[in-house]
Amino acid sequence: MRLVQFLTERNQRGVGLADRHRINVLKNIRSTYDLFFLATLDQTTIQNRVHQLASDRYEDYAALIKEKRILVPLDHPDPYHTWITGTGLTHLGSAASRNAMHLSMDPTQNIDITDSMKMFRMGMENGKMKGNTPASQPEWFYKGNGLVSVHPEQPIYLPTYALDGGEEPELAGLYINDARGNPHRIGFALGNEFSDHKMERINYLYLAHSKLRSCSYGPELLLDDLPSKIVGRSRIIRNKAVLWEKEFLTGEGYMTHNFANLEHHHFKYYLFRQPGDVHVHFMGTSVISFADQIEAKKDDIFEIESAVFGKPLRNPLAID
Repeated sequence: MRLVQFLTERNQRGVGLADRHRINVLKNIRSTYDLFFLATLDQTTIQNRVHQLASDRYEDYAALIKEKRILVPLDHPDPYHTWITGTGLTHLGSAASRNAMHLSMDPTQNIDITDSMKMFRMGMENGKMKGNTPASQPEWFYKGNGLVSVHPEQPIYLPTYALDGGEEPELAGLYINDARGNPHRIGFALGNEFSDHKMERINYLYLAHSKLRSCSYGPELLLDDLPSKIVGRSRIIRNKAVLWEKEFLTGEGYMTHNFANLEHHHFKYYLFRQPGDVHVHFMGTSVISFADQIEAKKDDIFEIESAVFGKPLRNPLAID
């Protein structure tokens, strides 16, 4: 079951159940956020509430995309109550390019292993939380609040102070804290955790700066459990032709940490358990075009897709 948030032709918000060609509009629901709290009040699941609220109204999916009326699939009414964060070095294919990037800073340095590879090995050796016993802490970063989220089909802006802007195809876990502050995973979406890799390459301590950029996720929110192994494609389109394309692998079957461990080490902090807050947490990537010496330019389109999530996530690159 996959949900989509959208704008009607009258510029009113709506939520619907996604199909290949159309969206079944839910009755009297304006946001996924409202849907969650309605289900909580009724002590039922979001899935049950979706079935109860299904209507005989439909929106044309292709028209929503063409007219850029698709919204991110979960947001907070107040963007300052959305936390956007992430973890890195969580995938089996993620360490090689990061390790090479940091070694290239000073190829003469006489070291056996970079800090990135050390962190990756910690996940390989002890990244799976079992029961209530936490495993190794993953790398963690802050990306911004709801102001940095970009709706699907809308431009991601490269700020004037940036050195680079490159895609990172990832799973995004979407969460809402209930009235008592308990976090609930609503589901997963495709995400583009857009970053400045040139800045990060200067010095690993610039990682925090490199992450303070816009991002996008969606268009669909998967409410069901994920397959353990997910295959997707990430590409850059320039002048209507594919400039770069690569397969990415994600899901717990391809990850060094499981979701339980990533979630534990995020929500263990009281700061992140405030009632009503929304959390968008990027789970890490396995491939980036920057590792293949690709530099995105104005009007390039980032496209990330996987059959598990329905329609692809697309955003053009614009200059601020």
